[in-house]
Amino acid sequence: MAKIIKKILVANRGEIALRVMRSAKEMGIKTVAVYSEADRKAPHVVYADEAVLLGPAPSSQSYLKGDRIIEACIKLGVDAIHPGYGFLSENADFAQAVADAGLVFIGPSARSMQMMGNKLAAKHAVKDFNIPMVPGLDEAIADISKAKRVAQEVGFPILIKAAAGGGGKGMRVVEKMEDFEEQMNLAVSEATSSFGDGSVFIEKYIGAPRHIEIQVLGDTQGNVVYLFERECSIQRRHQKLVEEAPSALLTPDVRKAMGEAAVRVAKACHYVGAGTVEFLCDENLNFYFLEMNTRLQVEHPVTEMITGLDLVREQIRIAAGEPLGYSQEDLSIRGHAIELRVCAEDPTNNFTPDIGQLKTYRRPQGYGVRVDDGMEEGMEIPVFYDPMISKLVVYGATREEAMDRMKRAIEEYQITGVATTLPFGTYVMNHPAFRSGQFDTNFIKHHYRPEDVLPKGNDQELAAILSAAELDKKQLSKTNDTSNTNGISAWKMNR
Repeated sequence: MAKIIKKILVANRGEIALRVMRSAKEMGIKTVAVYSEADRKAPHVVYADEAVLLGPAPSSQSYLKGDRIIEACIKLGVDAIHPGYGFLSENADFAQAVADAGLVFIGPSARSMQMMGNKLAAKHAVKDFNIPMVPGLDEAIADISKAKRVAQEVGFPILIKAAAGGGGKGMRVVEKMEDFEEQMNLAVSEATSSFGDGSVFIEKYIGAPRHIEIQVLGDTQGNVVYLFERECSIQRRHQKLVEEAPSALLTPDVRKAMGEAAVRVAKACHYVGAGTVEFLCDENLNFYFLEMNTRLQVEHPVTEMITGLDLVREQIRIAAGEPLGYSQEDLSIRGHAIELRVCAEDPTNNFTPDIGQLKTYRRPQGYGVRVDDGMEEGMEIPVFYDPMISKLVVYGATREEAMDRMKRAIEEYQITGVATTLPFGTYVMNHPAFRSGQFDTNFIKHHYRPEDVLPKGNDQELAAILSAAELDKKQLSKTNDTSNTNGISAWKMNR
């Protein structure tokens, strides 16, 4: 039975909050923003029809306060909650509390979240649905002696992973048995501190994988489709920086097989809404189920670009009880899209987060360029939240056109006051491995050096400085006359 949704509260901040509100507005739906004291003047607060202060800046005192969010919904006559991504978006208890309050949660059921929220539970849920799995143990293990036997059977290198993990936390690669016990203890400790759950399991380590994910949509009538793949292999610290759709790696047959496997995963947990099934793919195009993200992904715009579907609109339609209205045969890939996460991070210093004020902030424009952001010139980058400033998305008729358009858009994007990942984006677009499509999740490890993104001219200046210094050193050695420098090296070395 269809539900009437007239007002949506967006339980998030920044660019994703604005993204959701814009689709809602096009659908004639009123919106309510929530905000912390740090976000009092943020664009998503100004844009919404109504806004509610949740509390102080730390997310634990504001954006993670599910009870306050539900109270605000009841007070303001809200029909549904959209969680965005991050914060409470994959919190099964919150989803259930929303439903218990008589509100619509724009996302999957709490049961689906519980099934897919833990990697081991997800493995068990899909094991009877003919889903390719990475060789290893599909149960939590704490006994060191048993764990060593399993590792020996699987064969090194192996990967120890936190069952409740994500973002690379609680994950350790072990090359040989001598290192196993120490690395397992470290993985358990990190998993416990990060997730409150020290459960770990063991998988075969795939050394040069591609990270490829399939977007799925499921409605309340049991219909599920896949919206093709996104390539997400350009990562730092197991977190994505560059995403594209479609992948340059997949053949039509492999794409179809992965898509159908993703649909089976969704059906295994009776999934409703937009979700993403993640796979690892090796150099021989063998693919293995990794996990399912039960929410909208940061990189969803590249899928929107190549399919022509507004995924947020689809989420709202599905949550209201409407059928998909199209079949798999109705969907096709058109063109190519690439997304760069523009983060306040220093790519010359191991992508360390940077804070400060956006002294200059000018977005790129033109055909095929999209910027999803929640920032304005003069705003401070908050220390309390993720350092992502925006998502720069480009579209082209071909992959080559999209890469060249991304280079142009990055050049036009003017940001001063904080270091950003924009120079790294240019580096990736120019790199032969990326342009040829021959890369994997080790791209940064194998190809990238911090000096590669220094402004043009720095290398030449440094070389000139070093050359002059070496010449001075030789002259001094020959004459032993420290006054015979003509002031040249001192000037250069103090620039």
